[in-house]
Amino acid sequence: MSLQRFTLLPQPRAKAQIPVEEVVAEPEGAPVEVVSVTRMAQGGAWRTEAMRSYDRPVLIWFTRGQGRLTISGRNCGYSPHNLVFLPAQTMHGFSTMGPVLGSVVFLPDVRTFDWPEEPLHMRLHDVRLQRELTGTIDAMVKEQDSGCALGHKALGHHAGLLSIWLSRTAEAHADAPNPSPGVRVDTAAHRLAEAYTSLIERDFRHAEGVQHYAALLGVTPTHLSRVCRKVAGRPALDILTDRRHFEARRLLRDTNMQIAQIARQSGFSSPAYFTRAFRARAGQSPSEFRESR
Repeated sequence: MSLQRFTLLPQPRAKAQIPVEEVVAEPEGAPVEVVSVTRMAQGGAWRTEAMRSYDRPVLIWFTRGQGRLTISGRNCGYSPHNLVFLPAQTMHGFSTMGPVLGSVVFLPDVRTFDWPEEPLHMRLHDVRLQRELTGTIDAMVKEQDSGCALGHKALGHHAGLLSIWLSRTAEAHADAPNPSPGVRVDTAAHRLAEAYTSLIERDFRHAEGVQHYAALLGVTPTHLSRVCRKVAGRPALDILTDRRHFEARRLLRDTNMQIAQIARQSGFSSPAYFTRAFRARAGQSPSEFRESR
């Protein structure tokens, strides 16, 4: 996806640079880390459902259950044996319909691995491919939990093999007669939704509303919201608000930053407004949410 398909108009006024404090990434630590979907969802539904992105590529392997995915403003379903690859800084979230099992693999964002440049969503019907991917992830988990010397290096080699496997599998699926559930529909509406989510990832820390993003994309706020509702199943404001609230919850749970700093880092105009908006959405104040971790 590329923003070049839209004419980005000059910003109406210069913006002060928001200082971004050192923030703990998810997950913390190793350049490669595997987290089960079950563990990821333990902190609350917001851990998986709210719109977010990561600074490195992510691979999600669903082995049981079903639900809905939103990737760069595009909405689709997932089911068992669905593979999802997300390049760094790709806005996404997924909901569940009942118990869901699977793995989330956080990968190193280095050029030597040659990860795909665009999101992928494939349903693996071939049992051999299912076993290969599951085996690779299981080997990574075993190495991750072993605590052995040079474990990070070994995980890096596993990631390299995974990147080759992913490239081969994606190429094989490109010409499949039955497209995968996440096949990219290339319409003006889908491109606009993708461009909007990319701009949110760039600018959400600034306290700007939907009108700001619509102006950059050369459309009206009403049109942008209509397109987002059609493509993503939710209006433009909800996508923006969801992204900011995920960032706020993550910082409250995973860092010791002051609430005023979190308000600024999450794109709220003031700590007072942040507290009111957070309580309205989460049912508790930022301080109460932090204390419940």
